[in-house]
Amino acid sequence: MVERNVNSFKLISKKPLFFFFSMTSIMFLMSWLFVFRSTSRPHFIYHNLLPNSKLFSTPEDSKFHTKIPNVESSFGNRAILVDNEDGEDESETKNSNDGGKCSNRNDDFLLKVFMYDLPSEFHFGLLNWKPSGNSVWPNVRTTIPGYPGGLNLQHSIEFWLTLDILASEIPNAPKAKTVIRVRNSSEADIIFVPFFSSLSYNRNSKPTPNEKKTRNMILQEKLVKYLTSQEEWKRSKGKDHLIIAHHPNSMLDARMKLWPATFILSDFGRYPSSIANVEKDVIAPYKHLIPSYVNDNSNFDSRTTLLYFQGAIYRKDGGYVRQELYYSLKNEKDVHFSFGSIQKDGIKKATEGMRSSKFCLNIAGDTPSSNRLFDAIASHCVPVIISDAIELPFEDVLDYSEFCIFVRTIDAVEENYLINFIRSIGKEEWTKMWNKLKEVEHFFEFNFPSKEGDAVQMIWQAVSHKVPPLKLKLNRFRRYSRSPPSIEKELKIPLPKNFW
Repeated sequence: MVERNVNSFKLISKKPLFFFFSMTSIMFLMSWLFVFRSTSRPHFIYHNLLPNSKLFSTPEDSKFHTKIPNVESSFGNRAILVDNEDGEDESETKNSNDGGKCSNRNDDFLLKVFMYDLPSEFHFGLLNWKPSGNSVWPNVRTTIPGYPGGLNLQHSIEFWLTLDILASEIPNAPKAKTVIRVRNSSEADIIFVPFFSSLSYNRNSKPTPNEKKTRNMILQEKLVKYLTSQEEWKRSKGKDHLIIAHHPNSMLDARMKLWPATFILSDFGRYPSSIANVEKDVIAPYKHLIPSYVNDNSNFDSRTTLLYFQGAIYRKDGGYVRQELYYSLKNEKDVHFSFGSIQKDGIKKATEGMRSSKFCLNIAGDTPSSNRLFDAIASHCVPVIISDAIELPFEDVLDYSEFCIFVRTIDAVEENYLINFIRSIGKEEWTKMWNKLKEVEHFFEFNFPSKEGDAVQMIWQAVSHKVPPLKLKLNRFRRYSRSPPSIEKELKIPLPKNFW
């Protein structure tokens, strides 16, 4: 009796086991069939997922009816079609590698900007330009107001971006289109505030004998009053507005009231993180004061100075490191470390010094950033950055470690550390970085009309990267915009503390 029960149990247990192995075999065969089918067709690389891709056009592949992002990148195009076994799309692949030009380029996707028609006292009026007729803007086809030189020029970002917006309205103008002005604010990706805040600080921040407030403070008060009364500001509480405050002391009075807007800054050195931060705002380069080094035929051996620095030595805050390095490096025979300014022939001497040096020091001063970095790039002098809190423009698409040396402040002030480290960098490594500097220098050039891949275009691209998360936040914010206040109170749905 027991033996029969045991045999029955064995017979029953074999059935589920047989079923399990049968199903496993079927699934195995199906998976191989899926792999075989998937390898029999070409695949597309979506270049909006690659770090250097341009996001401003969407050519269409006619054969597969698939929208493909444009592949024109800052460092040259890449092929978008791989696994092409039969060569039927060879011509399209060639077009993507034709020396930086794409024959299928489509400029329909632009950053749409609504710009306030602020009175000229906020912008070109600061350049002593006077409007004629009803327009508050110069006719950029015929007249470009002059911008003051010297240190004013390094923070002239507001000037170049405003010109680029105005130029976008000129039909058939020779420009690289990445931004276009729209007249209906509801169609805009961003609302641009054309206040030349850096120029206002440089020219109007000193009080006159009989004035309690400076002209710069008065302009900021007027700006706050104007913006907060606009429907565009009320609609988003200013969160979709773009304000330039590149000089670290510009907008000192208004920034606390306008902080929901996106700022274009040189760094975050004089801002609390609640007012300005890398998630919300855009870092833009200084305009270099030293001329670009055209036809640079120098090399490792012809640049006889190892390490170069000329500028203010005694600075506040994080700039204390300058005097520490001055005392440790001033007696090194192949190091130039001295006080200097732009006065008299200061720019000429700095130009000659940087072009004859292998490495140029960029040390934190009163703020984490300085124009010296961009002067070094323009001179093809490999920057040595000693500034722990520095933020760098376009770092989402540029790898600065390929053409800059970074040294922590705590290491730099250690005895003999910096000079020994710089001396350890050989000719081959330096030449590689020197060549890279020549490749990337155009990203830091300001032009009018703007050119493809120059500083103006790169700033607009950085702004465009802020638009999708900004729109997401605005759309979430508007979920209950139609609900009466009493209903909102009854729902009792608190927003996160750091929702904005």
